[in-house]
Amino acid sequence: MTEPSGLIGSAQRALRVLDIVGSAGDGITAKAVARRAGYNLSTTYHLLNTLVHEGYLIRLGHGRGFGLGYKVGSLYQRLCAELDVGQELQDELHHLHQRAEAAAYYTVFRETDIVVAAVADSPAFPRATPLDFGFHEAAHATAFGKVLLASLPRRDRREYLAGAGMPRLTSRTTVRATDLDTELEHVSRAGMALEIEEFQPELACLSAPVLDSAGRVTGAVAFSVPSTDFATRRWHLERAARTGAARFAHLLAKTPSLITGL
Repeated sequence: MTEPSGLIGSAQRALRVLDIVGSAGDGITAKAVARRAGYNLSTTYHLLNTLVHEGYLIRLGHGRGFGLGYKVGSLYQRLCAELDVGQELQDELHHLHQRAEAAAYYTVFRETDIVVAAVADSPAFPRATPLDFGFHEAAHATAFGKVLLASLPRRDRREYLAGAGMPRLTSRTTVRATDLDTELEHVSRAGMALEIEEFQPELACLSAPVLDSAGRVTGAVAFSVPSTDFATRRWHLERAARTGAARFAHLLAKTPSLITGL
């Protein structure tokens, strides 16, 4: 893919270093960063020192190298606020995850994007990679994406899909707009969406809409499980998704500011 003109190479390199340090866990040496980024060691030190100075990285003691700085946390908190996800909603999603025994997701509209605003999982029931906080792709192939797409007027939906595309991710992915329209009509009537190995092989997801007081869809609660478990767990997950979506609607109604801008 050709990069657009006008990009600042030094900023790209700094962001690449920040991403590598964040992905490494709490502690990575400058030599390891340089190796992963493909930069020389001198350039890497300059980038690391700049990010430390600005508060986005810190130096760790006992020779452990570098870790994320505390400014990253404040950026995350601000983004959560932009996505209208407070601690109460995050706690509720964690409870849903525990009750359903499945990775749980809360997804919202952000302007024209459909974005994962919160995830709750555990080692026993891990999230599906790359369905993490901030994920905003493949709405046509995910259960939560289908819930939100189904709520859009057809013209708005077509405009969204024209920009986002409908790539074939697996042999089961729906890639024709007319076929997706038919499915989304069913999603709208049923108040429930599911996908089995459309987004990823061996993965199944199920999602229910979160409604505001006027009955408009403002978000979606979803669960993911291995596709081999889905048939035996579907009805349990569906009940949990409907209950969770209703609970989220109640929490949002209690705090009207949470749905501002959705």
